[in-house]
Amino acid sequence: MKPEESSRDDTLSKLLQSWKPDASLPPRFGEQLWRRIPKRETPATRLPPLLRDWIGHLFSRPAFALSYVTVLLAAELTTGLWQAHLNSERSAAALGTRYVQMMDPFQMPGH
Repeated sequence: MKPEESSRDDTLSKLLQSWKPDASLPPRFGEQLWRRIPKRETPATRLPPLLRDWIGHLFSRPAFALSYVTVLLAAELTTGLWQAHLNSERSAAALGTRYVQMMDPFQMPGH
């Protein structure tokens, strides 16, 4: 740090330490504030505590967490391959129809 920056930081620190706010808080401010805080807090999860604790306990074990992630990845991979297969079949059928129409322009679609 440069010497002039250090002296500015020291000056600022001294100024902040000497500053005292003039305004006073309304009566019973702290009590009212603590009463409003629980009303504003939203629950992190809607699961019952017993179920939440059980799930947390399961996922704290590395073997279970790894197997869970593996099963999810396998399910996603299988779903993706199935979707790709369906899209491939649709494309092949559409290309076959276009080929027939190109060779025989009088061929009616769907016949």
